[in-house]
Amino acid sequence: MAKMGNGRGGFFDLSKAFGDFRSYGFHPGSIAELQRKNVEALTQANQLAVEGMRALAQRQTEIVQESFGDASALWRDLLEPSTPEDRMAKQAELAKHAFEKGVSNARELSELGRKATADVFAVFTRRVSESFDEMQQIARRQAAE
Repeated sequence: MAKMGNGRGGFFDLSKAFGDFRSYGFHPGSIAELQRKNVEALTQANQLAVEGMRALAQRQTEIVQESFGDASALWRDLLEPSTPEDRMAKQAELAKHAFEKGVSNARELSELGRKATADVFAVFTRRVSESFDEMQQIARRQAAE
């Protein structure tokens, strides 16, 4: 292998440093193509992550708006004149409804986050698998040459 010493004028000479690279079974063009595909996969994963976070934030905003509407309706209902028993039953009903809705909303948001994460992870998993296959193909081609 070429020494990585100084080239002309004391500068690092890339041609000397990588001149023997081909002899190790990999063409620089093949490696560049692998890296291009890796960057494409990273870009796709970032886009999916942004879309997932956008969907999550949008749904959270909708839930907050719904919650304000529900709170207004709750206060309206609680301020209506009624017997203490009716008021207590109404409060229990409203508390149960609020709890169930909160659990449902949390489950929905969790599912949105899980899906976004799974989509991003699938891109990385696919690309890593493809990279191994491509490296094997490159090695086979080099061995045949």
